[in-house]
Amino acid sequence: MNKDDIRLLKYYRTARAAGYVLLLCILLFFFFWHPDLSLDQKEGSRRIGASYMTMNNEFFKIINEQIRDRVEAEGDMMYLRDPALSVERQREQIGQLLDMGITALILNPVDPDGLDEVLKRARDQGVYVIVVDSAVGNDDLIQCTITSDNYNAGSLDARYMLKTQEGGEIVVMTHGRAESGKQRVRGFLDTISGNSAFRVQGMLECEGQFEIALPEMRKYIGKGNKFDTVFCLNDPAAEGVVAALQEKDLAGRVNVYGVDASPDAKALINAGQMKASAVQFPTKLGETAADVLYRMLDGETVDKTIIVPVDIVTQDNIGEYDSERWQ
Repeated sequence: MNKDDIRLLKYYRTARAAGYVLLLCILLFFFFWHPDLSLDQKEGSRRIGASYMTMNNEFFKIINEQIRDRVEAEGDMMYLRDPALSVERQREQIGQLLDMGITALILNPVDPDGLDEVLKRARDQGVYVIVVDSAVGNDDLIQCTITSDNYNAGSLDARYMLKTQEGGEIVVMTHGRAESGKQRVRGFLDTISGNSAFRVQGMLECEGQFEIALPEMRKYIGKGNKFDTVFCLNDPAAEGVVAALQEKDLAGRVNVYGVDASPDAKALINAGQMKASAVQFPTKLGETAADVLYRMLDGETVDKTIIVPVDIVTQDNIGEYDSERWQ
């Protein structure tokens, strides 16, 4: 080994040792340093909490983006939590937000009756609670509920079905814990009640999730059940149903209805694999929630319930809608 090689080896060893020392210092820094969340805030800013039943649905992401943009524009801070459809986790996460000293909470409950205890704590701490796209069982614990006209969303699908089909053997995809889903199913069923040409053959619980709707529909098909129509409480469920139908070469031969009018659902309507989807307006829901939030923080009185109208995208009017974006 020549002198140059020896110098290079010494340099390498020195650099490696220095790297270890630097890494150790970084680890010690993070071990002993406990961040003070208040340092992230501007003087006088407020903390706003948000908890939606799940964040794997683009619908909730759009609502939250609208609220977050307003919160940040006001100089406040927003803290988002995702309980992933677990009411126990949602209770725990809301409790953590209350420990942080939030001023207000934007809430989409996993279970309308499963949060009373933590909402009573929020009330006792003087925290404003705004519920979006659903409801809680005891609305004395919250200040405002903002929803789409969920009953009419289901009814719009049913009315279009009655207009375009002579009859139907129907499967209904449900979410039994979500008030919004229950309202949509009720609107659909009430609208077709008394019409003997349309019969409900099955009710499948899917929690409004693609990854649950697909195997549930797959199993239903595999049992040899006969049906020609599926009403889905939302578009993720409808997309799961269509995926199961595609596996059996049934897509386009079974009439599928959804709620949301998401870009993916509009693509399926355009391709003839869905019949229609009632339109929700997540941007409007988010903007309304943000407006209500800051009116309350300014001391104004707000309506207890705010209903945002819905529409419907069908195979007949799909050309009138932008297929690349939510409404």
